[in-house]
This record gives sequence, structure tokens and C-alpha cells, in this order.
Amino acid sequence: MSGGDEVVVALDVGGTGMKCALVRPDGTTVHTERHDTGAQRGPEAVVGTILDVAEGLAGKARADGRAPVACGIAVPGVVDEARGVAVWSANVGFRDVPLRELARTRLGLPAALGHDVRAGGLAEARLGAGRDAGHVLFVAIGTGIAAAHVVDGSAATGAHGAAGEIGHILVRPGGPRCGCGRTGCLEAVSSASAIGRRYAELSGAPTTAAQVAERAAAGEPLAVEVWQDAVEALADGLATGQALYDVSTVVLGGGLAQAGARLFDPLRAALRERLTFHREPRLVAADLGDEAGCLGAALLALDTLVKESR
Repeated sequence: MSGGDEVVVALDVGGTGMKCALVRPDGTTVHTERHDTGAQRGPEAVVGTILDVAEGLAGKARADGRAPVACGIAVPGVVDEARGVAVWSANVGFRDVPLRELARTRLGLPAALGHDVRAGGLAEARLGAGRDAGHVLFVAIGTGIAAAHVVDGSAATGAHGAAGEIGHILVRPGGPRCGCGRTGCLEAVSSASAIGRRYAELSGAPTTAAQVAERAAAGEPLAVEVWQDAVEALADGLATGQALYDVSTVVLGGGLAQAGARLFDPLRAALRERLTFHREPRLVAADLGDEAGCLGAALLALDTLVKESR
């Protein structure tokens, strides 16, 4: 696995697009591609595209004189990593799709299937902002909120492939309705989409979370109120996470983390207020951006190689 000409095929499949790469065993990327997912075409068509793209990447590697040695795929939703099955995904429409075996058969290579956020957390813990931390909680805040708990370079999957759904911690009983059907979930208050939606409801003007952050920084009262409510709820969620996981580092990724100090300064203060005997974790921004999921898929593929060589 140390050969300089060896690469793994890596795909991070989202509801809108796929981030794809050829990655060396040391984590360096030698080629990247982006493709539309085309989820509106239905799950069978999406699976076909995933396999076509993966096969094309393997062919690209060979054409460039490199040897593809494994394939890793990260997808959203509920993923049974042990069986290699995409159990369910609202964004892509998957229902019990045996993606790992389909990729293994099409490419003739060892394959791994993982959850997109857990894959991103794995990459941040091993290669990014959480490297050398040992115990890391990676929290992705965008349209929704999800997390990955990574211990010594391994992400917990849970008994049913659904570990890390921190966005569905109840933080505001009777609060806004969440997409899951319950009211008051963290995701319904502190996700980027929830922040924009709340401001729009109160102001009557369509707004993004980034614009709310900018207006709050400028002192606009309504934006300050919405932003502060979101930060306070996020601190409640992270305090619960710290009580459960006792991590040394919390890495925040996703679109909301791009607010920088406008998010991190008040969030650190609010989290500190909520902790009693629990140790305060280091709170940092993700390093790898939207490449984290793809790099994590590559790491899963490399881990598969190690397991199969034993």
C-alpha cells in the first residue's frame, strides 16, 4: 500500500452533486472530478451514475500509469457500513441498495461504503483539524446538522447505522417543527436553513444564514435575536454531546462554520457557561472544506485494504 503509483477511487455522493477523486495511500489527491447526482431521475439511475463514475476514475488511473487498488463511496442517510448497504436516504432515494457489492463487482476491486458525515469526520480527525486529538466530535452544520464521533481514527456507526444524529437532540420543546416530524430539534433551530427560514418568517424577506450573520455583526436587532437564539441552541446541543462523548476536540464544518469568529466566539462563551464538571473541548473550524467526505471515503477504502490483508 505504500507504492507511489497506487491510488484509491473515492466518491462523496450528495443530493445535488458528487465529489470524486483519486487519492494516494498517504491522503494526497492526484485527480478530482465533480458530477451531478441527478437525484430527480430516481435511485436506480443514481446508482448507475455512481458506478459509471467510479469505473471511469479507475480507468483514468490506469491511463495515467497508476494502479487503482480499492474504491470508497460515502452517501447520505442511514448506512449499514458492516453490510455495505445504503439503507435509506431522503436526498437520493436509496432503499436498501447494496452499493459496496455493486461497486466491488463493477470495478473488480475491494470496496467500502460509508456515511457522508462520518466519512467527513474521519478525514478531519485523521488529516484535518482534529488530527492527533484522539477523541473528536465532528459536527456538520448546513441544511441539516449531523455529527461523527471519532475515537483513535475510527468513527462509531451505531447498532443500526444511524449514530451521530446530533441534529435531532431536543433543545427547544415545543419549538419549530423539524423535518423528522418532531418539534424543537437542534436542526430545526440552529442549522443554516433554519436560521435563514426563521429570519424570513419574522422579516418577510428571503435571507440566508450568512446574511443573518452579517446583519447581526452590524447590530441589526432582528438578526441579533435570530443569530443569538441559534448559537444558544447550538451550545445546548454541543453541551449534551460533550456530556455523552467527553471529546478533546469539537470540529465544526459545513456552511455555517464559514461565519468564523461571528459563530465561534459567542459559541465558545455559551458552551463554557453550560459546562460544570465536564472538560471544555477545543472548538475549531474544519480544515478540509467540502473535500472532507471524499477524503473520508478514500480512508474507508484504505482501511478495507488493511483488513483484507490480515
